[in-house]
Parts: sequence; structure tokens; C-alpha cells
Amino acid sequence: MRNLWIFINRYNAFFFFIIFFIIGLYLTVSNNSYQRSVAVNSTNEVVGNAYTNLNVLKKYMNLGDVNDSLASENAKLKTEVLALKKIDSAKNVVVKDSLNNSQYTYLAARVIKNSITLRNNIITINRGKADGLASGMAVISPGKGVVGYIRDVSDHLATISSLLHKDTKVSVTLKKNNALGTLVWGTKNADFRKAYIKDVPNHFKIALKDTVVTSGFSSFPPGIPVGRVSNTGIATGDNFLTIEIELFNDFSTLQYVYVIKDKLAEEQKSLESKLPNEQ
Repeated sequence: MRNLWIFINRYNAFFFFIIFFIIGLYLTVSNNSYQRSVAVNSTNEVVGNAYTNLNVLKKYMNLGDVNDSLASENAKLKTEVLALKKIDSAKNVVVKDSLNNSQYTYLAARVIKNSITLRNNIITINRGKADGLASGMAVISPGKGVVGYIRDVSDHLATISSLLHKDTKVSVTLKKNNALGTLVWGTKNADFRKAYIKDVPNHFKIALKDTVVTSGFSSFPPGIPVGRVSNTGIATGDNFLTIEIELFNDFSTLQYVYVIKDKLAEEQKSLESKLPNEQ
């Protein structure tokens, strides 16, 4: 307390100046209409800017929740679009029933861990058994293409064998001529922006920039975009081509994914397990 009084006593002239300045400012504003209007307008502007900045901060803090909501909504829309593509316009079809019977549904998930520099890259997402996920389900990114397959699942989390994994293989086709092949990352490839299509019959004519999509012969629905041809001249010495493609997906910026649920997956797996092994 003694130090406080010493401080006030030492700077009393300054404190008196502040007090009289505030009193003078108040009297000037309260007794002059022009100065009063200027003060009110200035105060409103300061308060308005403060509220604007506060709202921007609140929106930024809620951005994660907004993104989660948008991702979920996009997943629903993708499911509806996929179902609508299968509707025969020549028939009287109720859209609601068709959507309920759609083979594929999409579930949005947020990426909580990702790698792109390893030989076998794994992605972790915030969905699990509680959301109906199971091993082997296909995963895509919003509008950009193939991500990989569900690998292991716990109650609330799941891991994905990324396309950037030596064991990940996806059946794809060239959109221009329907040439089939197998999409792999490649044994010596370290570029997360490129992959390879193997086992393409060499009688097909392949051109640079040809678009590659999923064939529908794996867990992915047909027509999911994958990438564009960037090199057609990879020699293999046999009757098949190996094609280099530039992926649409940028795995370094992956934040959200869609897990594809196939209603017929278990039925197909059970049926095909009865086939004789001729390998």
C-alpha cells in the first residue's frame, strides 16, 4: 500500500491531467451537438468493428464443426446422386424408394492421421464399428478420387490402407476406350502424386491426358475419378502395358474422406467363396 501511495504521489500531475481531460471531453460532447454526433458515430464504429472481429473469431473456432457438417451433407448428396443415376426414366419410379434401395451409401469421416512418405502408408479416420464400418470397404475423397480400403476397425476409429501402399490394388478402366487394368502405387515409386496401371492389353491405343476411372469390378462403384495418363511409353516386354498416371487426389492435403458401404458386398463375398480355386 505504501508503494502505491508513493507511485500516485510521484505521478499525481499525470493522473490529474487524465481526470480533467475526461471531464473536459465529457462536457464538450454533452454540450455540443456536432461533437456529440461525432463521438457517437466513432463509438458505434469501434463497437461494430469489435463485434465483427469477435464474430470472425467465433466462426473460425467453429470451422471444424462446420466442415464436419458439410462433409456429412455431401455424403448424403453423393448417395442420392448415385441412386438417381440408376433410375430408368422410361419407368414410373418413386425416387424415395430408389434411394432406400441404393446399393451404395456414403459415410463422411475426418482424417486424424495420415502419412505419405512411407512405403506402406496408413490413414486413420474418426469412424469405426459403431458407424457400421468393416474391413475391405472402399474409401474415396470428396470429388477427387480413390483413397484406399478400410484395413482395421475399432469401435470408434478405423485405419485405411492408402493407395500409397504396396498391397493396395484397384480395378480401373480408361474412360475413352474401357481398357481394363490394375491401379497400383508401384514398387519403386516415392511420388504421392503418381501411380501406375498394370496389365492393360497392348492393343489399346493410350494417349496422354486420357482419364482413368474405377471399373466397378472392385469394392468401388464404377466411374469414380482416379487420374490422367502422364506416360504411355513404359515397356514391359510382354502383351500388356504399364501406364503412369497423375492422380487427382492430393494425399498431402487430405482432411475428409467418404467410406462407401456396399449392401451387396457380403452376399458377393459369400457367393464367390464357393468358387473353386483354380490358381
